[in-house]
Amino acid sequence: MFRFKSLTSRIVFLHIVAVAVAAIFLPLLLLWLLNSEINQLHREAMRDQAADLGQNLSVDAAGKVQLNLPDSLRGLYSDAYGRYRYDIYDADDHLLFSSHREAPRLPALANRISGASVTRLLGGQTLRILVAEDLSHRDVIIDDIVSNFFRRVGWITIPILLILLATDILIFRRAVIPLLRASEEARSIGPARTDIRLPTEGIPSEILPLVTAVNQAFDRLEEGFHVQRQFTADAAHQLRTPLAILRTRIETLDAAKGTRELHADIESMSRIVSQLLEIAELDTLVLDPGETADLRAVCAEVVGSIAPYALAQQKDIALRGTDRPVYVRGNAEMLQRAIFNLAENAIKYTAERTSVDVEVHDNGSVQVRDCGPGIAPAEQGLIFQRFWRSDRQRTDGAGLGLSIVRGVVEDHDATVRVENLPSGGAQFTLSFRLARQEPAASA
Repeated sequence: MFRFKSLTSRIVFLHIVAVAVAAIFLPLLLLWLLNSEINQLHREAMRDQAADLGQNLSVDAAGKVQLNLPDSLRGLYSDAYGRYRYDIYDADDHLLFSSHREAPRLPALANRISGASVTRLLGGQTLRILVAEDLSHRDVIIDDIVSNFFRRVGWITIPILLILLATDILIFRRAVIPLLRASEEARSIGPARTDIRLPTEGIPSEILPLVTAVNQAFDRLEEGFHVQRQFTADAAHQLRTPLAILRTRIETLDAAKGTRELHADIESMSRIVSQLLEIAELDTLVLDPGETADLRAVCAEVVGSIAPYALAQQKDIALRGTDRPVYVRGNAEMLQRAIFNLAENAIKYTAERTSVDVEVHDNGSVQVRDCGPGIAPAEQGLIFQRFWRSDRQRTDGAGLGLSIVRGVVEDHDATVRVENLPSGGAQFTLSFRLARQEPAASA
């Protein structure tokens, strides 16, 4: 048997099989019913004729049975007409009257005639009246109806069944519309939108328990996500306090005891804690569809805030591209975090005494370029994973910056692309959706 992955295909296939079976057997059933009705009408007509003959029987003074047929009945049973005949018998099965005296009795012609019999009590005698119709002289109209049934009536059932099939398909497609809407809603469910539930309105009662169970499973998953996010946020907050205390104690130590190295370690740990908090916030972020941000202003703020860090590394950072505001759909703070992490990552890997360029374009994209060693093609799909680092010997990061970039991109329905430049270094391109109209004030 064919196996269909689609429920609609299965039902349509079964409907086609049912229609084919019905198209074969329905005309045969109708023909059988037609013949049965014709035979029933014929038997009733024969009984009525036999009863009419019985009304014309009488007994004379000598007790002899007499048959007085009117002219209309004589013509009906005449040899010239040759269609109907009758035989009347007494209780001893002696033939009293017959429309064809020289022909055999009706029972002997049973293979080519059809008729009926009635019994009548007359003058103390039991008489049996048999009336029959010669099948070779049946009604022409009835014969034509039966013989032409398939050609004129039977084939009508096929287009009727096809119309019924098409109607069933339309009805079924309309019936599964709630399921299609539920599947559309299910596509929107993700780590950033765990609050969405499948609609139960209009869902068939057979599918409703499944939809309810799926919604309950989503409730449990959302609770698990909430616990995990809360743990990350709480852990980051709890780490901030001992780090602050440790920084204060280090500042009171003698400089000869290596406080510079300790300060660097503290700064690295603080950066990791801040990134963990950013990840926790991204997991709980729900964007306003109408929120907009000026991408040019965001990039300018990032370059201004990270410039001291770049100079301390004997590197430079520059803002390039358009000077006009570029309004995109998104949250300004989240965009700033993504671009900041890209710029920070570029400063780490660019060569000394080189520049990192942050270039803004009018189409809603921003490019961050460095002059570092570039990224191997095999690693370009891995660098956005959490805690992934190509060089495990480096201690200046935990591999969280680019995962934050990916989270912001996913939440904003944007894209991120990484490529190696012919002149050396890597280039990251973030592309956001442009806002339809500029807001009254900068985001």
